[in-house]
Amino acid sequence: MENTGLHWLTQAAPDPDALRERWERTGLGLMPLPAGRRWDVLAVPGRLGRPALAALDPRSRGPVLTDSGGAYVSFLVPVGAADRWIGTGVRRAGEGTWIVVPHPERGGRAVRWLVPPDGSGRLNELASLELALHAAAVLGGR
Repeated sequence: MENTGLHWLTQAAPDPDALRERWERTGLGLMPLPAGRRWDVLAVPGRLGRPALAALDPRSRGPVLTDSGGAYVSFLVPVGAADRWIGTGVRRAGEGTWIVVPHPERGGRAVRWLVPPDGSGRLNELASLELALHAAAVLGGR
């Protein structure tokens, strides 16, 4: 079995093989994927997200996205986290929602990976992310 970021991402799709084939055949940079199946997403304002990402241990952080203007930084987190997360200004995507993601090896313009998925399945750990966000807020990212 493959252990690549592409394989891992496509496993969230209702039909992983069809999505992977379409992604590879068309060369499209962005594809919609459902949240809440393999991961949830917490999108925080970029002024907090960038310093929070820098504060996370690189060996234990999971995939992270940003939009082209850097207005939001989106952390892929364990399933169910979107329902439990409480925070002002945080956009949450969980079960029943979809997000657009770039190809993990080609990137994208409208949305790009700051930390691409590596195929391991590792996600951003909630307690560490919460501490990093608090630290970013205290250090002036408000």
